[in-house]
Amino acid sequence: MSRKGRFFQFIFGKKWGMRVFIFFSVLGPGMITAVVDNDASGVASYSVAGARFGYSLLWILFVSTFSLAVVQEMAARLGIITGKGLSDLIRENYGVKIAFFAMIVHVLTCWGTSVSEIAGIAVSMELLGVSRYLSIPIVGFLLWLFIVKGNYKTAERVFLSLTVFYFSYVISAYLVNPDWNDVIKSTFIPRFRFEFDYVYLAIAIIGTTITPWMQYYLQAAVVDKGIRVEQIRYEKWEVYIGAFVTDFFAFFIIVATGATLFMSGIQINSADEAALALKPLAGKYCFLLFALGFLNASLLGAIILPLASAYAVSEFFGWESGLNKKIEEAPHFYYIFTAILVLSMIVVLIPGFSLIKVMVFSQVINGILLPVILIIMLKLINNKKLMGNMRNNIAQNTVAWTTVVVLILLTALMFILPVFKY
Repeated sequence: MSRKGRFFQFIFGKKWGMRVFIFFSVLGPGMITAVVDNDASGVASYSVAGARFGYSLLWILFVSTFSLAVVQEMAARLGIITGKGLSDLIRENYGVKIAFFAMIVHVLTCWGTSVSEIAGIAVSMELLGVSRYLSIPIVGFLLWLFIVKGNYKTAERVFLSLTVFYFSYVISAYLVNPDWNDVIKSTFIPRFRFEFDYVYLAIAIIGTTITPWMQYYLQAAVVDKGIRVEQIRYEKWEVYIGAFVTDFFAFFIIVATGATLFMSGIQINSADEAALALKPLAGKYCFLLFALGFLNASLLGAIILPLASAYAVSEFFGWESGLNKKIEEAPHFYYIFTAILVLSMIVVLIPGFSLIKVMVFSQVINGILLPVILIIMLKLINNKKLMGNMRNNIAQNTVAWTTVVVLILLTALMFILPVFKY
């Protein structure tokens, strides 16, 4: 046993020490995938939601946490049991056409979100006084170098370390002194509004909480890390904790903007506007914390999103992939990562390009297209030949299918409401 394993046994006792050691050995894919979900476009969506409707969308975030936990656990279980990524499984079980369609859906939503991550770096650096035309080329090159020259273990440690910076949103929410009674009521008591903006942001919240790219990345990361079947229950808990942690941070983003911007009647369109608006209302420290949290979220997303595309496309074509392989061993994997990263940077550097609209809109598109990926995953996870006795139980199927139906209904409602308005 390793020195770390002996340490955990000494602290927790032999039985619990071994369990804690195994948990920390699998820690990574679920936590990183969930927390990175609070990326630039996610922070933007939560900020706009808090400013526009105060705390009244918190109940949707609370409910979607359960959906996130179930869907992420499904992705992890698929990867562990089959030892294959999602693109691989779709192609093998449903043919090239369906796999190609699913991959295109994934890559398009992934690229749109990747643009918003680079946009997030640009606006957060501009908030700190650095021009995007300087920050984007430098930061983009450093991110590329980090992935191409590193390996999975190093990348995972850095990703996990960066999640600590999300606590800046918790501190920001504490500094603005919200009405906690109202916050708690709004979290547990649904208050739905039949308004286009409300439905639009509801889809954005679900779309940024449970995204199509997450399923591809998590499943690939589980395979890349080499998590074994006997470790599956520990990975399950890692996924569940990750789901809670990501929405814990999202909760405080909505609370911070709801307690200040909504109460002051200030409408915003992005996270950077939220940070600027917080400055006179909550002080420079709140502004700085919010801006740094936004930069951290953008950096994580700018790495993970291109990686998610690289995994999916490589799996579809049967190319070598993974962060543990050098560029000469998996050239296509790194070419795709580089292409997504560079194309996203080019779009953001176009003069006059609106960095604001793409952030929330990309999450709405995620929410609209998510049912496509979820339906395919549900078919795979309930395939007896593929999964044996590790198929979904009734509760898991109920939560996942309810998520699909709710997203379809919300999308339909979003298109219907403007018609009735006139």
